[in-house]
Amino acid sequence: MQSQSSTPRWSSEYAFVLAAVGAAVGLGNIWRFPYLAGQSGGGAFVIVYLLFVIALGIPLVMGELALGRQGGKSPVATMEDLQKKGHHPFWKSIGWVSVCLPLVTMGFYTVVTGWILDFIVRTLMGSFNNINADQSTEYFSVLQNSWAYMLSLNTGFMIILGIVVALGVKKGLETTVRIMMPALFAILVLMAIYSLATGDAGAALTFLFEPDFSKITFRVLIDALGQALFSLAIGAGALITYGAYLPQDVNIPKTAKVIAVSDTLVAIFAGLAIFPIVFQYGLEPSEGAGLIFVSLPIAFGQMTGGIIIGSLFFILLIFASFTSGISMIEPIVSVLEGKGLSRKKGVILVSSFCWFLSMLAALSFNILQDERPLGFIPFLAEMNIFDTLNFLVSAIILPFNAMIIAIFIGWLLSRKTLLEQFGYKETDMGWKLWSFSMKLLSPIACAFILLNVFFA
Repeated sequence: MQSQSSTPRWSSEYAFVLAAVGAAVGLGNIWRFPYLAGQSGGGAFVIVYLLFVIALGIPLVMGELALGRQGGKSPVATMEDLQKKGHHPFWKSIGWVSVCLPLVTMGFYTVVTGWILDFIVRTLMGSFNNINADQSTEYFSVLQNSWAYMLSLNTGFMIILGIVVALGVKKGLETTVRIMMPALFAILVLMAIYSLATGDAGAALTFLFEPDFSKITFRVLIDALGQALFSLAIGAGALITYGAYLPQDVNIPKTAKVIAVSDTLVAIFAGLAIFPIVFQYGLEPSEGAGLIFVSLPIAFGQMTGGIIIGSLFFILLIFASFTSGISMIEPIVSVLEGKGLSRKKGVILVSSFCWFLSMLAALSFNILQDERPLGFIPFLAEMNIFDTLNFLVSAIILPFNAMIIAIFIGWLLSRKTLLEQFGYKETDMGWKLWSFSMKLLSPIACAFILLNVFFA
C-alpha cells in the first residue's frame, strides 16, 4: 500500500491551484452551465447557483481537500485507514464511489469531447458558413450516426489523456495544466470581450444579471444545486486525490475559495461569450444541450471572423475537457498504484475501461439506439446508454456521494484534525459557518436532489 511518504507532491501552491481549478473547470462550466441558465430563466438561475456555490460548494471543497491531505493517499486507502481507526466499514464507500464515479462520467464525457474535436476541424474548414437551422441539426445528427468515426475520435482522446496521466503528477498533470489553464482563461476572456463588443451585449447582460425571481421554481433550485456540485467536481474523487498531494503549508480555506471563484468566473464568462451571440443572431437561449452543437455553429457561420472565433471556442472546450479528464482518471490510478500496480499499467487498465464505456455511449446514437439499459426503472425507461450514464452521474451518484461525504466529514471526522487542516480555532466564524454547512445545509440539499429524482 502506498505510504504517505511516497505520495507525490505538487511542486508549488500555484501548480496545485491550477490543477484543482482544471479539475473543476470542464464541460460543466462551458457546455452545461449556459444551456441550464438558458432553460432556467437566466439571471434567476445564476443568482441561485452563486448562492449554492458560496453556502455549499466552498465548504464541501474545503472538506474534501482536508480529508485528502490528512490521509495522504488515494480516496480508497484514506477511507480504509479511517476504518482501521474505528469508523464503520460503510464509510469506505466514499472512497470507492469517489474513484468509480469519474469512470462512469468518462463514458459520456469522452463522447462529447469527440463531438468537439470534430467541430474544431469543421469550423476551421468553413463547413458551417451560412448554414441554416435545419442544416445544422442534420449535420449534428449525421455526426452522431457516424459510429466508426466517433469511435476513432474517442480512441485518440483516450490515448492522449492516458499518456499525460502515465507521466505522473509533475511531468504529466502539472505540465499540462500549466499550459492549458492559462490558455483556457485567455481564450475565454478574449471571446467574452469580442462577443460583448460585436453581439447583443445589452440583451445578454439583462438575461444573465437582471433576475426575474418569479422564474425560480423547485426545478430551478434543483438544477442550480446539481450544477454547483457538478461544476466544482464535488464527490468525484479529484479533490480528495489532489488534496493528498498537497503540502501542509497550503491554506485550505483560501485555496477552496480560489477554486470556487475561478470555477464560477469561467461559467459566467462562458455565458458572456455565448449569450451576446445567441441574442444577436436570433437564436433561442433555452435551446438546451444543443445550444453549443446546433445553435452556435449557425451564428459562427454568419458572423465576420466566425471561422476564427468558432475555432477558438471549440478549442476552449477541448482544453476544459482535457483538464477535467485528467482529474477523472487520476483518482482510480492512484488507487491501483496503492495496491501495487505500476502507474503505466494502471493507466492502461483504466483508460481501456473508460474507452469501452464511451464506445457503448457513442453507439447509443446509432447501432445501439434502441437499447435502454435500465428500462425496467420507470424514470430511466426512455433513456439510451449515453443519457443513462449522464443521468446516473449528475442526478444520483454525485449528490449521494456529496451527501455522505458531508455527513462523514461534518459529523464523524476528528474536530481536532479539521481545525488543524483549516488553521481555524473553534471560536472563529469561519469554523462555525463551515460546520453549519457541512452538518446541516449540505446533507439536506443533496438529499433534496435525490428525493426529487425518486419522487418528482
